[in-house]
Amino acid sequence: MLLHEKLAPYRLLLASQSPRRRELIAGCGIPFTLTAKYDCEESFPEGLTAEEVPAYLSRLKSEAYPEPLGAQDILLTADTVVILEGEVLGKPHDRGEAIEMLKRLSGNRHTVITGVTLRDQARTHTFAARSDVWFRPLSVEEIAHYIDTYRPYDKAGSYGIQEWIGYVGIERIDGSFYNVMGLPIQKLYVELEKFINEA
Repeated sequence: MLLHEKLAPYRLLLASQSPRRRELIAGCGIPFTLTAKYDCEESFPEGLTAEEVPAYLSRLKSEAYPEPLGAQDILLTADTVVILEGEVLGKPHDRGEAIEMLKRLSGNRHTVITGVTLRDQARTHTFAARSDVWFRPLSVEEIAHYIDTYRPYDKAGSYGIQEWIGYVGIERIDGSFYNVMGLPIQKLYVELEKFINEA
């Protein structure tokens, strides 16, 4: 039996405002219900390593979900971070910050980690996926063009791999392309099936 058939008795709740995550789950043929937006302060303890942050934040988003889960509900939350030299690069607040982030990523390798949490009434399961990404050196003109055309202010690290900057700037990836987009969809497929089978 395929996963979408196993999911028939369940309601998979996607608690994410990311259009990329919606696109990836839909493209995988997994039926889901989008939750209403809710508040969650995305902060993390200072003692956490950068690699631990996305899993922590995905659990935080899961715990902050304001509605009680029904008997057949599975809540899905996720958080993606860009890590450069041990530092988490979040979403840029303005154009200047976006430019600075891309200047730092230019010509360097960075790491993208997505933490994902699945939760039902009785269980919580969190996992993460890691991808290493290499940018070729980018010119100031290329960075400015990308930011002014695509306005990547809702994206960690100030870029979307599926956009122009990914086409022209990324030399190679070690790991899942879709993880860099915001959701390690193949790993989610496997982990979600395991979560249902173990229910």
